[in-house]
Amino acid sequence: MAFDIPGWYFTLSMGLFGLLFGSFANVVIWRVPRGESIAHPGSHCPGCDTPIAWYDNIPVVSWLVLRGRCRHCHKPIAPRYPLVEAVSGALFVAAALVWGPGARALFGAALFWFLLALSLIDLEHMRLPNPLVATLAAVGLLGALLSELGGAHVVPLTADGASGVAAHPLALSLIGVLLGAGLPAMIAFVYSAIRGRSGFGMGDVKLLGALGLFLGPYVLVTFFVASLLGAVGGAVIARGRDLSQRRVPFGPWLAAGAAITAVLGPALVSGYLSLVGIA
Repeated sequence: MAFDIPGWYFTLSMGLFGLLFGSFANVVIWRVPRGESIAHPGSHCPGCDTPIAWYDNIPVVSWLVLRGRCRHCHKPIAPRYPLVEAVSGALFVAAALVWGPGARALFGAALFWFLLALSLIDLEHMRLPNPLVATLAAVGLLGALLSELGGAHVVPLTADGASGVAAHPLALSLIGVLLGAGLPAMIAFVYSAIRGRSGFGMGDVKLLGALGLFLGPYVLVTFFVASLLGAVGGAVIARGRDLSQRRVPFGPWLAAGAAITAVLGPALVSGYLSLVGIA
């Protein structure tokens, strides 16, 4: 489902929308874990509760103009806010460049946006809120249904719609759900039986199930890449310290693995099969 518009215009538009959605991501990241409404009240300074005017709420620009401080109480505004907005804009641009003008880029950008919000929430609160994961799954299911019924292959992002089961996006997505949620759930059960404590959060299992809708069977690549990144990153973070009794969020590694898989999944599998002499 391609759009008949110039690539540069689509990419620029995606970048601008990404900045706007980045501003909304800041609201979601702050309010959802705290059980607050994302609609009411409107944006306000966390220091003095003064409502933020529209001209002070322009992504990235307003923070720079105000030099990182509230216009009214002059208390510092965390640099995380413009950083999230800028990263969101960059992710939307990346989706436009990877998939080109079309619906696939829109669903790719949606996936990246949810992964960004969920990663930051998991880093701060050590949990992946069910409403966000459920909404991500709903978007993925919508994409699979549109692909199945509309004839334009949009989701899974990693499928080419060639022939056989690959010609049925909804089937691929449902297989992805079963693989994404089933394998880690089984690993968690075995780990818990052996070690007597949980080694894999159910939030991660649910997220992998949702990712299966976007990635199909390639969700297994996500799990492998995330595990590899988590092992290497955990070793770097530990630096000789004992982290055996500390919970380490796996969500950000899953997010990184999912983004890599969405863009490079088929190439990674093809390269691996060639390396081992299977293909």
